[in-house]
Amino acid sequence: MALVSNTVQKLLLASPRGYCAGVDRAVQTVERALEMHGAPVYVRKEIVHNKHVVAELRERGAVFVDEQTEVPVGAVCVFSAHGVAPSVRRGAEERGLRTIDATCPLVTKVHREALRFAGEGYTIVLVGHDGHEEVEGTMGEAPERIVLVQNEQDVDALEVEDPERVAYITQTTLAVDETSAIVARLRARFPSIVGPRTDDICYATTNRQAAVKQMADGCDLMLVIGSRNSSNSLRLVEVARDCGTEAHLVDRAEEVREEWLAGKRVVGISSGASAPEHLVQELVGLFRARGVREISEYHVVSEDVRFMLPKPIRELASAGEAR
Repeated sequence: MALVSNTVQKLLLASPRGYCAGVDRAVQTVERALEMHGAPVYVRKEIVHNKHVVAELRERGAVFVDEQTEVPVGAVCVFSAHGVAPSVRRGAEERGLRTIDATCPLVTKVHREALRFAGEGYTIVLVGHDGHEEVEGTMGEAPERIVLVQNEQDVDALEVEDPERVAYITQTTLAVDETSAIVARLRARFPSIVGPRTDDICYATTNRQAAVKQMADGCDLMLVIGSRNSSNSLRLVEVARDCGTEAHLVDRAEEVREEWLAGKRVVGISSGASAPEHLVQELVGLFRARGVREISEYHVVSEDVRFMLPKPIRELASAGEAR
């Protein structure tokens, strides 16, 4: 990027940003599996939706595959943070794979809700994005009972077996405001609809969107670090734009375009839940090189959520079998 202007005077760093507990757990799971079992360790799909994280783990010996059928019989296979359908688990078992489940516990919660509602005879409306790995895994829990809606128009066109027996669940990484509007439309169409006991959108998605929403008005430009297949990162850009602030998604600092910065004084920075902090600091370094000295954290809420590593990792660690 050619540095031809220097109107930027201030950086605001969203807090919280970056890794959530589920992503941290998933990445650590692959790292520990490599330490304990040695390379290669196979991972079904990208462990998290960030190409830099995937590349770093690949360099250490992780082999990423699209399906468990690509994993050699008897090998170690990690399931990604986004979760898998029961059919995938059965397929892995049939191949004798040594599986380690890195599914985020908050995604597992949604799977359990799907099973509960299906068992109670509800038609389940899943609010989510078609083709997303989390959606595919959740729908696989009860494919004959779950229908997918992506927007309010889908709700209007929805036909169900019994309007009095409808339940809803949601993907964990959706835009909070948009999802609220879809759920409101569902409630209007199906007054008897039931939902999860607690919100399915994860705490980290909610918190990161809240931070961007609160700081966007005070920024001339928002930059969000994240990969393009990261749903929660894309939602952060949408939240900023909905506030009337120019916003762009970048994988790393080198993707920032000079024309975005022209005439901008205050730049806000956030990062998706699967983006490592070193990419944020790389972006901060770009602005430091331009002479920006006023850099501050925009703190909205503190996070102290931690998830235990998967049981096979804990058991092997406690047995002292790590290499």
